[in-house]
Amino acid sequence: MTLRLAYNTNGFPHHEVETTAAILAELGYAGIAITPDVFHLNPFGGDAGAGVRGAIELRPRLADLGLAVAVETGARFVLDPRRKHWPTLLDEPADAARRLDMLKRCLDIAVELGAETFSFWSGRAPPGQDRAQTLDRLCAGARALTDHAAGGGVAVCFEPEPGMAIPSIADAGEFFLAMEAVGTAPALMLDVGHVPVTESIGPGDVIRAFGTQLGGVQLDDCLDGRHEHLLPGDGEIDFADVVAALAEVGFEGLASLELPRHGHDPVSTARRAHEFFTALGD
Repeated sequence: MTLRLAYNTNGFPHHEVETTAAILAELGYAGIAITPDVFHLNPFGGDAGAGVRGAIELRPRLADLGLAVAVETGARFVLDPRRKHWPTLLDEPADAARRLDMLKRCLDIAVELGAETFSFWSGRAPPGQDRAQTLDRLCAGARALTDHAAGGGVAVCFEPEPGMAIPSIADAGEFFLAMEAVGTAPALMLDVGHVPVTESIGPGDVIRAFGTQLGGVQLDDCLDGRHEHLLPGDGEIDFADVVAALAEVGFEGLASLELPRHGHDPVSTARRAHEFFTALGD
C-alpha cells in the first residue's frame, strides 16, 4: 500500500505555511496537515475573519501544489499564552465557550481550505470533575461542533490523547457511545504513536479493530510507552504492520506525520520520514 502522506505544520514552527507547503510538495508529500496557530492561519489573528481569509488565499496555492489538506487543532497557547491547552471543552461554561469558539473558527478555516478532515481532542478535566460531567460537557461541545460542521464537506474526527480526559481507545469508545445518544459521533483520528502509551495491543491491531470508524491517521513512533512523538523508525512501532493494517481496512485518507518536537530540523526530518514510508512500500 502507498500511503497518502502529509506532514503537520506544527513540525515547521519557523516557516510560513506557504513555504512549508512548497517544501512538502518538493519532497513528494500528498498533503499538508495544518494546525491553526499563532503564526499559521491564526484563528484570532488581526480580526475574527483573518484566519478564514488566509485560508481562502492559501487554497489555490495548495491546489497548484497538488496537496490535500487535514486540519488539526492542538495549538498549545492560542487561547492562553501562559497555560498550555487551556481552556478546554470540559471547563466551566464561559471558559469552555472560548474553546468551542476557537474550534469553530478552525473548522471554518478547514472548510475554506477544502480539508478532508478536522480533528479535536478532549483536553484535561478540571480537578474534582466526575466522569458523568466530563462526558456531558464533552458531548455538548462536540455536538455544537458537529452541528457547525454540517454541510461543510469536512469529516469531524476525535483524537484520544494521552494525559487528557479521553486518553485511550476504550475511553473514546465510551465518548462515542455517549455522543450517539445525543447526536452523531465523530470519526476516530488515530495517532499510532499514542497506542503503545495507552493500549495493550499494537497500532496495527487497533486499526483492524476500528477501521470502520477511522477518519484519519497521524504517524509518529514511540519507545518504552513514552509519549514522545519520535521519528518513525526511531522507536519500536512495527510500521510495516501499520501500513498492512491500513490496506486491510481500505483506508484511503491522509496519514499525517505528527512531529512537533523536530521543529528545529524540519526539512531533513520530513525528508527522512517520507523516505522511510516510501521504502516500506517498495
